[in-house]
Amino acid sequence: MDFLLVILAAFFAGILNAVAGGGSFLTLPALVAVGVPPVLANATGTLALLPGYFSGTWAMRGDLHAERHPMPLKRMVLIATLGGGVGALLLIWIDPDVFRSMAPWLLLVATLIFWFAPIVLRSIAQSQDAAAPHENTLKAQVGLTAVSIYGGFFNGGIGIMLLALFSISGYQSLNTMNSLKNLLSGILTTIAVVIYVAGALIDWQYAFAMLVAALLGGYAGGRLARLIPRSVLRAGIVLIGLAMTAFMFVRL
Repeated sequence: MDFLLVILAAFFAGILNAVAGGGSFLTLPALVAVGVPPVLANATGTLALLPGYFSGTWAMRGDLHAERHPMPLKRMVLIATLGGGVGALLLIWIDPDVFRSMAPWLLLVATLIFWFAPIVLRSIAQSQDAAAPHENTLKAQVGLTAVSIYGGFFNGGIGIMLLALFSISGYQSLNTMNSLKNLLSGILTTIAVVIYVAGALIDWQYAFAMLVAALLGGYAGGRLARLIPRSVLRAGIVLIGLAMTAFMFVRL
């Protein structure tokens, strides 16, 4: 039953990530529910959802250079790589009991970010001058560094954070932002997963099966995305996130 639970969680997490995001709202609580320590549950769930970032990048590869980037792409990749590594090292070094107490709050924050993201993104878009040129600012680099470190430590909500950062940085094309979001998320998560493996933070009892289930869920989600209104999807994911957050507070 434990194995079935985590497989189903990974499958539906793949669906969520394909249609709107929020897959970690399912994988982390499911692994905790079957007795995996929170630090290992976080790392294992991140590994299971990793391939989806690159499949998304490949699907939108033509949009990556649809507009000029505010800073060189190589520099953004470097920042994402270093930030993801630092975040993963923090996860290795943190006291497991401290992370246990943080996990429900991190899940709550990720859920709230997902919930209020449309409002935040609209506000950013309205406050921007559409004709303003892209600027390679220190603020954008610091922001990307902070988000990358967060993503290496706790992956939940990373996509929404990157989209908000890109909007602030002056991007106008949503397709370019989504393509870049998938690329940088995949890179920083890959570095983080390598460090998780080296630090023995992966529960291999579930990891490979969850990875396959998430891939299948991602394929199914790509089909469902065209059938279900986006507002309904977002509302459902927020409810799932709140329910799983409540479970984590009770469980931990």
